[in-house]
Amino acid sequence: MKETLEIIALFLGFGSWILNFVSLQDQYWKESTQDGSVIITSTVYENLWMSCASDSTGIYNCRDFPSLLALPGYIQASRALMIAAIVLGTFGLVAALAGMQCSKIGGENYVVKGRIAAIGGAFFLLQGLCTLIAVSWYAANITQQFFDQLYAGTKYEIGEGLYIGWASATLAICGGSCLMCACRFETPSEKVPYPYQPASRGYVLSTVETSQAAPSNYGRNAYV
Repeated sequence: MKETLEIIALFLGFGSWILNFVSLQDQYWKESTQDGSVIITSTVYENLWMSCASDSTGIYNCRDFPSLLALPGYIQASRALMIAAIVLGTFGLVAALAGMQCSKIGGENYVVKGRIAAIGGAFFLLQGLCTLIAVSWYAANITQQFFDQLYAGTKYEIGEGLYIGWASATLAICGGSCLMCACRFETPSEKVPYPYQPASRGYVLSTVETSQAAPSNYGRNAYV
């Protein structure tokens, strides 16, 4: 049961790590809304790195954001959190592989391997929290501008990149929770390392054997 939870946690963590990459590279973090528009000639969509525009013929053009410091604060924070999530997920995968009982990495000291696996679970949880904060903060700004009647700029809707980010955060949190639970889960058949004790070269006779084997100095009629 413990090994099964560790394997499930590893697959969940790896899946969240891949989805984190996909979300970060996806161009549709927000897309210009079509609400209230009768004739739609172009569509504008953005992510953390660039802004793109496409027309009705399918031709699109993208440009990178010219300056990092000129960007809004929530975009800069989302960039930092998503990159931190990828780094934390990498550490979590390495720690999970080293701490699994079915792996040969790190020897057979299962106490130390359990602690390493718990550290991997903590990394997965931090990865999920960073991703969740980044995509939720970005989505909160989209919805705030969308429902603001006084906002005169282009209004956007939530894109598919944010949904992929939420899926990545969910998998990471579930994987970290499973790994933490696996470290605390105990079974009667749990492997416990024993210290090496060399066999004794001498042989000690018991008192019963000694009394039976010792020669007697008294004759048969000594107590008569």
